[in-house]
Amino acid sequence: MDHQMNKKKMTLFAITWPIFIELLLHMLMGNIDTLMLSQYSDDSVASVGVANQILSLFIVIFGFVATGTAVLVAQHLGAKQQKEAMDVSVVSLLANLAVGLIISAGLFIFSGHLLKMMDLPNRLLAEGNQYLKLVGLFIFLEGLIMTAGAILRSSGFTKDSMYVTVVMNILNIVGNYCFIFGPFAIPVLGVQGVAISTVASRMIGLLLIGYALVHRLSFHKHWTNFSKNSFRHLKHLMRIGIPTAGEHLSYNGSQMVLTYFAATLGAEALTTKVYAQNLMMLIFLFSAAISQGTQILVGHFIGAKQFEAAYKRCMRTLSIAVVISTLGAVVFFAFSDALFGLFTNNPSIIAEGKHLLLLTIILEPGRAFNMVIISSLIASSDAKFPVYMAIISMWGVGISVAYIFTILLGWGLAGIWISFIVDEWLRGILMLFRWKSRIWVKKSFIHQQATNEISFTS
Repeated sequence: MDHQMNKKKMTLFAITWPIFIELLLHMLMGNIDTLMLSQYSDDSVASVGVANQILSLFIVIFGFVATGTAVLVAQHLGAKQQKEAMDVSVVSLLANLAVGLIISAGLFIFSGHLLKMMDLPNRLLAEGNQYLKLVGLFIFLEGLIMTAGAILRSSGFTKDSMYVTVVMNILNIVGNYCFIFGPFAIPVLGVQGVAISTVASRMIGLLLIGYALVHRLSFHKHWTNFSKNSFRHLKHLMRIGIPTAGEHLSYNGSQMVLTYFAATLGAEALTTKVYAQNLMMLIFLFSAAISQGTQILVGHFIGAKQFEAAYKRCMRTLSIAVVISTLGAVVFFAFSDALFGLFTNNPSIIAEGKHLLLLTIILEPGRAFNMVIISSLIASSDAKFPVYMAIISMWGVGISVAYIFTILLGWGLAGIWISFIVDEWLRGILMLFRWKSRIWVKKSFIHQQATNEISFTS
């Protein structure tokens, strides 16, 4: 079977729209949890929101293997090295399984300590711990799903991953409904029920995406027949993945600090932040989807040594993402009262949330710069520069700005949103200079492989 992506289908739209639907459904899963729980208790929303903040930090660790996999598979397929692409895929799944089991055990054992570190109010600790312990125990499922999805998308089968996400979301919604509202005499379990439906939907999702790997890529044949270069593949995964994880860990770590700042403002402010960020996720959804689609195309272009095509693809995508993300933020602000009204009837939460969405109009174009260009840099294996800039900007600038405006000047959540704006725009401008410098051409795995071969031959 020829596993190379069909060149006729290698358009940005064909690759991106299934990714868009998949990301939309992933985000809706979190929003639906929040929306359905808001009918049960605002306190439950806050406890699950903080627990998910912790889970997001550890899911990033899975992401570094999945990202490395996506880049290397795309570059190898672009270079017509199909066996190498499958070898990388096998190694990455095994690596994320091992890491996932360790993380699952850690979250189960230390869930209570982690929530206390986040300064979660005492009355919310029991529910937060209940959710984090159960979902955390099975978090390794998410790592395997992420890696399998990355393999399928980079191989051109973006619809398969989307279909799996559709099924997972439907199962999650049905499970939430049953355990929160208790139809047919089903016991009302609240937060515990949401955790159970999350875990169950991931279990079934893993079975489905595993079937897709076997059906599309004859993946079962590679488990016992991959090359002896597994250590080399793992090293390349780490070279791309670890810096990428560093950028995401820096982001999620800074988000935890900002959540701590919000928690000091009280449970109502914390709930407002959760609702506002759930809506923001929908705004930057398009930028996230188009940046992932661009990453696949740039990876294939670089594997084929079409560096000028890679450069132009990134710049065209950037223009589209900036325009769409800005328009999206304007529309959400215009309907902010109705959107927040879906979650709560608390007038102070709705009013504060509206101010945050106004600031989001300035924030989202800067975020688009980061998402598109960083994805393209990673696709070219230039992964270290984004993480260095992330650490400097998020912690040196973003956290400092948030502390000054939120804690010292007493601007509340608006101070946190101002820190988002400063951080995203600063990094976005730096990423643009990096891409235009074309330093990334010499950092691609395929370029270095060719250079090593020339050196060896001569």
